[in-house]
Amino acid sequence: MTVKTLQDLLAEGVEGRGVLVRSDLNVPLDNGVITDPGRIIASVPTIKALVEAGAKVVLTAHLGRPKGEPDPALSLAPVAERLAQELGRNVQLAGDVVGQDALARSEGLTDGDVLLLENIRFDPRETSKDDAARGKLARALVELVGDDGAFVSDGFGVVHRKQASVYDVAELLPHYAGTLVAAEVEVLRKLTTETERPYAVVLGGSKVSDKLAVIEALAPKVDTLVIGGGMCFTFLAAQGLPVGSSLLQEEMIETCRGLLDRYADVIHLPRDIVVADKFAADAESKVVSANEIPESWMGLDIGPDSADRFGALLTEARTVFWNGPMGVFEFEKFADGTRRVAESIVQATEKGAFTVVGGGDSAAAVRTLGLPEDGFSHISTGGGASLEYLEGKELPGIAVLEG
Repeated sequence: MTVKTLQDLLAEGVEGRGVLVRSDLNVPLDNGVITDPGRIIASVPTIKALVEAGAKVVLTAHLGRPKGEPDPALSLAPVAERLAQELGRNVQLAGDVVGQDALARSEGLTDGDVLLLENIRFDPRETSKDDAARGKLARALVELVGDDGAFVSDGFGVVHRKQASVYDVAELLPHYAGTLVAAEVEVLRKLTTETERPYAVVLGGSKVSDKLAVIEALAPKVDTLVIGGGMCFTFLAAQGLPVGSSLLQEEMIETCRGLLDRYADVIHLPRDIVVADKFAADAESKVVSANEIPESWMGLDIGPDSADRFGALLTEARTVFWNGPMGVFEFEKFADGTRRVAESIVQATEKGAFTVVGGGDSAAAVRTLGLPEDGFSHISTGGGASLEYLEGKELPGIAVLEG
């Protein structure tokens, strides 16, 4: 990675300097309670290193998808509280993004202090397509750390976005890749340039359209492409099989048929499905063959035979990339497929394979299902960014660091 890193910044010296850090603290909430603090915990090493070196740390991050205006339900208050616990020190939360409270608090920071700005997406300029609008917000962010400040990009989950706190600030301040961003790019480059074979990719989740580009990019390069989750039903429909009331993207059926024609020796679909009479944790369920899904039932997980077959392929792989659960793992009755596929990847890791969990729901599944996080070579903090990198797209938040 031809950019300066956090270690370079620390070597240059940060004591008494303001450092703006773009973190990824977009954690899931349930009535204001954090249900998976993974991204907060992952952000701690970079912040802690700066704090211990005497920097005045100003953090910017988003939570959810506010519509460019304050939304109390998406305040970073619970994040600030949990981050303070992880750091073992007070984390101030500004009452605004770059307004009077943020400015006053930033001016009062002393060496080693941490200030978290309120949800950056409360400001519509953050995600604006207007370069001038984003630039104005970026300049306001720079003002919070001063003329001798620095910028550390540590939110890999947003580097595929050309946004003010990701891209534009890097054009205004000396810029560095944080621990997370540097590690993620190193891992993804290994997946694209140094892959040991057999190379297996596991894709799940709900929509084929979300994964189409990565399927087209990876199918010619891998030995095994396992498809599960809600997206598998569009592929099954493309084979002419009935899918009942399962999730289906009818407009993608022809596309899936073409992929199956081209990559028949690579793509592996479930042969059996756990179906339910409704979408609920207490639904009636049964295992059926993939070609016998009843008309009024929906598939919510891959079946045991499919988990066996997929597991046999994965445990023999030398490189594995996994993005997307095999079923509705949030409901225990439909979590077994995801659990067993994940356990197979852990077995591959134990045998020396390089294994990567591609962030998002897959990372949440690892923690929710009680799987060992150290059972994988790497758990990504950015699902969408990981996929776009593997698709061969330029990530604006990485490109600007190289400038």
